[in-house]
Amino acid sequence: MRREIELLWQFHERRLRPATPPSRLRDRVAFSEHAPVRLVRCKDCGTVYRNPVERTFELTEIYARDVPPEHVLASLHATQLHAQHAQAARLRSVMGHAGGGLEIGSYAGAFLTAARAEGMQFEGLDINPAVNRFTRSRGFGVHDGALESFECDRRFDAIAIWNTFDQLAEPRAAVNRARSLLAANGVLAIRVPNGAFYAAWAPLARRSGARAAIARDLLAQNNLLSFPYRVGFTPASLSSLLEQCGFEIARTYGDVLVRIADECTRRWARWEEMGIKRMQGVVAGRRPKTAPWFEIYARRRR
Repeated sequence: MRREIELLWQFHERRLRPATPPSRLRDRVAFSEHAPVRLVRCKDCGTVYRNPVERTFELTEIYARDVPPEHVLASLHATQLHAQHAQAARLRSVMGHAGGGLEIGSYAGAFLTAARAEGMQFEGLDINPAVNRFTRSRGFGVHDGALESFECDRRFDAIAIWNTFDQLAEPRAAVNRARSLLAANGVLAIRVPNGAFYAAWAPLARRSGARAAIARDLLAQNNLLSFPYRVGFTPASLSSLLEQCGFEIARTYGDVLVRIADECTRRWARWEEMGIKRMQGVVAGRRPKTAPWFEIYARRRR
């Protein structure tokens, strides 16, 4: 993965303004986890995963101690808001009404803002107390802690796990815990990177030539070039997991990574990202199985 990290660094370095602080470049390259030592793909379901994988306490420490400056959190909130409005609208459509919910991994609070605009009352849950203080300062209720230890005497109409489920140490346990927190017929919404997309494009990206350069750009635009995730589910494998845990699949939606361009991004790079993701998004919405990212909305069986 060292070569992929170097390529990702070069990709973002070209697209950031000259005066950008080095820390902003590092944020785009390092993400939150180290690059995997080795990736394995299940020959039956196509899921891509790390092997070996970090131990649970190591993973928790990575997220709990990461404290970006407030201006970085504000920038993340702003850049993610457009995509989160679309997700909130899709979730409300599946729910059929504006109810109350819980977002796992609420971080900078962009989805909480979008959900409120849709008339839904969501609260957050995140293991990073420092980031939670930022989100609370924006008027949202956020709980400190992890899903497996979260205790609540209420039941939620919906639970959303956006861009977080792929980082959890025990996905099946997380689904079962989420189910126990949902009201009858409640909706679980999950958004993850698509392991099938990575598996299809990564071999080509390691070659040379124009097609390889295109493959690297497509992966990099979707934060998949260095695969900084624990698991890359496919729509089929995640659907199977949810069904085994007592859910019925209501909708599967193909998508691309949320916009990452911000005030540090060169103008041409902003237009480039917008154009590529707009074209990819059209295809992804029609073909979730081959999309860079996908969302699954599942309803709890009674």
